[in-house]
Amino acid sequence: MMVRTHGLLLALAVTCGCAGVAFAADGGTKIDGQVAFNNNCRTCHSMDAGDNRLGPNLAGIIGRKAGAAEGYGYSSAFQGADFSWDADRLDAFIADPNSVVPGNNMKPYAGIVDKAVRAAILAHLKAL
Repeated sequence: MMVRTHGLLLALAVTCGCAGVAFAADGGTKIDGQVAFNNNCRTCHSMDAGDNRLGPNLAGIIGRKAGAAEGYGYSSAFQGADFSWDADRLDAFIADPNSVVPGNNMKPYAGIVDKAVRAAILAHLKAL
């Protein structure tokens, strides 16, 4: 089912109990994390270790040092990042990459405003 929310088309899950699901702002609609990831991230990122694309793979991103996916050529901004990814930092980055790593190369990606979509993506990243 496709629903227009805040100018973005989001695919929404209609089943309960699957990993990587978050509730939309209205509290009643579930957002499937894999679908949200696919719609917003998959063009550049893979969830498979070693499968670097335009962006690095995101397998095991929680707890991984920023700029440290093996085999990926990071920008100088990420090479100088001195932190490891946790849920809060990932949420902030997904919302506004430049606020977390100024000068990153994730252009033209400008971030995801919708907190429920970000929560669904984070749940998906944690589940894998």
